[in-house]
Amino acid sequence: MISTQLAVVGGGPGGYAAAFLAADLGLQVVLVDPEVNPGGVCVYRGCIPSKALLHVAKVVSESRHAKAWGVEFGEPTIDLDKLRGFKDGVVGRLTAGTGQLVKHRKVRYLQGRAEILDAHQLQVTLAEGGGERVQFDHAILATGSRPARVESLALENDCVWDSTRALDLPLIPKTLLVVGGGYIGLELGSVYATLGSEVTIVEMTSGLLPGADRDLVNVLARRIGESVKAVLLNTKVVRMTEAPGGIRVALEGPDLAQPEQVFERVLVSIGRRPNSDIPGLDRTAIQLDARGFIVVDEQRRTHEPSIFAIGDVVGEPMLAHKASHEGRIAVEVVVGHNVAFEPRAIPAVVFTDPELAWCGLTEAQAASEHRAVAIARFPWSASGRAISIDRTDGLTKLLLDPDSGRVLGVGLVGAGAGELIAEGVLAVEMGATATDLKLSIHPHPTLTETVMESAEVFFGQATHVYRPRKLKT
Repeated sequence: MISTQLAVVGGGPGGYAAAFLAADLGLQVVLVDPEVNPGGVCVYRGCIPSKALLHVAKVVSESRHAKAWGVEFGEPTIDLDKLRGFKDGVVGRLTAGTGQLVKHRKVRYLQGRAEILDAHQLQVTLAEGGGERVQFDHAILATGSRPARVESLALENDCVWDSTRALDLPLIPKTLLVVGGGYIGLELGSVYATLGSEVTIVEMTSGLLPGADRDLVNVLARRIGESVKAVLLNTKVVRMTEAPGGIRVALEGPDLAQPEQVFERVLVSIGRRPNSDIPGLDRTAIQLDARGFIVVDEQRRTHEPSIFAIGDVVGEPMLAHKASHEGRIAVEVVVGHNVAFEPRAIPAVVFTDPELAWCGLTEAQAASEHRAVAIARFPWSASGRAISIDRTDGLTKLLLDPDSGRVLGVGLVGAGAGELIAEGVLAVEMGATATDLKLSIHPHPTLTETVMESAEVFFGQATHVYRPRKLKT
C-alpha cells in the first residue's frame, strides 16, 4: 500500500503540470500513466509531433515559394525515414525531460493503468507486471481523450488512418482523403499535401473550421485550396469499402463530379472523445454528462469531493494549455487556496500555413448572443513586415466594447499568428482597451504592429490604412 496526499491519473500536460505544482507546494504525489515518461497524447501523439512535421512542411513550402524572390533550390527530396526520426527525436527529447523533472521533484511515478476502488483508493496495474494499491487524500483525473470514430464508417483496414496513425508517417500516399475540415484534418492534410500527396478534404458543414470566424477562415481556405486537390464542403462520406489499391469511398454532396472515388489512404479526423470510461468510476459519486465528459465545478471538483478532473475529459476546448491551467487550479484548491477556473480568454491556434488564432469573444459568438460589438480589422497587405516577407495573406481583428473600447476578443490569421495571439490573451484578461493597445509602442517592422494598428483603426487613425471611423456592430 502506497499512501499519498495526491494521486494524479494521467501524465499529459494537465496531469504532469498538476503533479509538479503539487510537489513544488510540498505535497506527496503519485503520478500514474501508461507511458515510460509523462507527456500524454500531446507530446507522444498530438501537439508536438504534428508541429515538428508542420515545421518541415513549412520549410518545404518556403523553399518552393523562394523562386518568386529570385532564389531557386530545386524540388526537395523527402527522406521519410530521416523525417520520421526527426519527429521521434523531438518527442524523445521532451519526454526524457519530463522524466527528469519527475525525479527532481521526487514525484512517485507509476507506469501503468489505474482502477478506482473507492473515493480514496486506486489499484494500479504496472506495465512491468504486478500492481500497487494507492491510498490518497485527493486525486486528479487527467485521462485525456482519443480520436472519435463513426461506427457506421468503421473499417478495420491499414489504409484507414486516425490522427495517431497519420503521425507515424508510415508512407506518403499518392492520394489521401481527409474526412473532417477541423484543425486536426487541416494540419495533417497540409503536411501530406506538402510532402507530395494528392489531398482531398471532405467537410460536412458549409465551411472549414466550424466555429471560427469566417473572415479569418476565408484567408486560410484560399491558401488551403491552392495546396490540395479539392475541398468538398456540405459533403459527407456515406460508405467506405476495401478496393484494389486502397479504399473506395462513396460521397454525398452537391455537384459531385465523382460520387465514388478510390483513395490510397483515408484519414478520419472528426474530433475527439473523452477517456471517461475509467475502470471503477461507477464506484464513486462522479457523474458524466450526455457527451461522456466528467462533470466538474468551477474548481474542477467532481461530485466526489475528494476527486478532481481536468483537461479533455471534462470538456471543450480540448487544448493542452487549458488542461495545464486546470491542473494548477485543482492543486491550488487541494492546498486550500480560494481559486476557480474562470478564464476570459483561452487561446486557440490552428498551426496550418497561414496560422489561425483567436481568443476571447468571437464575432460568431457575439452574433449568436445578440451582443453589440465594434470590430476593427487591419489587413496585413498594409503591414511593412508582412510585405517584406511576402506574406500579406493575413488579417488582425479586434472585437471591442463599442462604448468603453474594452478588448473582448482578438482574432488573427497569417504567418506566425500563433505567436502573436498571447498579446490578445493578455489584453482580454487584463481588461485592456483599444486606447491601451494604441498607446503601447510596438517594434517596427514586426507583425505585432498589426495589433496596435487594429486599435488605431477603431479610432479611425491608422497610419497605414485610410479607414475613417465607421465600424460594424
